[in-house]
Amino acid sequence: MASLSGTTLYAVLFAVIFIESGVLVGFWLPGDTILFAAGLVAADGDAGVSIYVLCVGVAIAASLGAMAGYYTGVRLGRPYLERRHASALARTEQFYGRYGSVTLIVARFVPWARTFAPVLAGAVAMPWYRFLAAVVSGALVWGTGLILLGYLASAIPGLRDAAGWLAAVVVVVSVVAGVGGELLRRHRSRHEAGDPGTDGTAVGEGG
Repeated sequence: MASLSGTTLYAVLFAVIFIESGVLVGFWLPGDTILFAAGLVAADGDAGVSIYVLCVGVAIAASLGAMAGYYTGVRLGRPYLERRHASALARTEQFYGRYGSVTLIVARFVPWARTFAPVLAGAVAMPWYRFLAAVVSGALVWGTGLILLGYLASAIPGLRDAAGWLAAVVVVVSVVAGVGGELLRRHRSRHEAGDPGTDGTAVGEGG
């Protein structure tokens, strides 16, 4: 990441955050890691990356991504989500049950939840003004907060000098782990759906 030009870094970062914040295919992206790494890079005066542009741009990208997710939920509806993303939908609803109106803020810190929570909000017709207030607050706390955390962490001896390779390593590891975890989850789901339970019924049909 440190080897990218400022403009390219902005474009890549904002695109990743937008997609992860509400586009259904983005739940495996390493948003947390990339934000922290971007903060580290911005602390390097030779990188040509503005901490102010990062903070404002990420907040906007995260908010717009969540709004795209909301309208995806409105358009597709709950039945579609139950067919295609039943597991993530159930877990996101547990978040709603636990945290209520602040779910969209808390969910920012959970990879799959920050992607699916805005979509579910649209599917259940959450009032848009409550949704907008929550997603903007979450974008600021999560997006801007992690960038500033990385920026401040650069003051730790040795960490600034290691920012380039550390950013590259954590991004690659996060992507590989996310993709691998999703593939394993899908394989396990297909396996469980096809195997009979001890009582002769398919696993997952109960409860």
